[in-house]
Amino acid sequence: MLFALVTGLDAANASAPTAAPAADSPVPVTATPAAGAPATGTQAPPRGRAAATSNPLYRTSALPSVNCRAGGIRAGSAASYRIYVTKVVRCLNLGWKTQFRKTNMAFSQPRLRFSTVKVNTPCGRWPTSAGGMYCSSNRTIYIGISRAVLRNAHPATHAQFIAHEYGHHVQQLSGILTYYANSVWRARPAAKLAYSRRLELQADCLGSAFVRQISDTLPVDQAQWDAMVSWVAENGHKNWPKNDHGKGRSQAYWMERGFNAGSPSGCNTWTAPTGRLA
Repeated sequence: MLFALVTGLDAANASAPTAAPAADSPVPVTATPAAGAPATGTQAPPRGRAAATSNPLYRTSALPSVNCRAGGIRAGSAASYRIYVTKVVRCLNLGWKTQFRKTNMAFSQPRLRFSTVKVNTPCGRWPTSAGGMYCSSNRTIYIGISRAVLRNAHPATHAQFIAHEYGHHVQQLSGILTYYANSVWRARPAAKLAYSRRLELQADCLGSAFVRQISDTLPVDQAQWDAMVSWVAENGHKNWPKNDHGKGRSQAYWMERGFNAGSPSGCNTWTAPTGRLA
């Protein structure tokens, strides 16, 4: 996904967000294999609808509790932001590698690229409203660095954003993103939006499940988390007028599901009732 205006919580009042947690835009429709770290595992990911509705990841236990002391972010410092994001991605690599091992599906690390401008990618142009994105063609997470991003440097907010983008990589490795790409290829506009909401809300959930498992060491306390969820419920949809990411209340619901479960088991948006995906 992409992240629109990534800001954070007021350090002096962690219970009240001052701006949006990381948001994003739709994942470009691609399904080509790409590079990364050497793959592990022997079981191919499921194909077709089963990849989304009954994926082996849903039958796994909680993600491992990774020691993720990524440090802080100095407001206005691009260097400290790069260091922080890189450390969080390393934690994500460790956690999801272990989770994929439980399913015996292959795992490989995504690439990470920082940019101060909205570059063109193998998946197409970087959407205007987004501050970051995942491209499945080259399995790369693109992270934008701008003054708006660096102005509010609350670590927990950025961790949720990064974990969400990484959630799309998890969808790619597990066959879910391929199913999505094939499904929207000939779908009518309304159906495309519905598929997009299931994809994006699942990434919200997967990212939140990971954040739960690093909350003790990052750290993310309950007040911070509750403030983030409350802000998203009220504002999470405002960057996406086409409603391809779900209403704020839907985003908040799936964030809470993932955080409470700490596992992909709570993140099957593909069989959820439509009312939870509005």
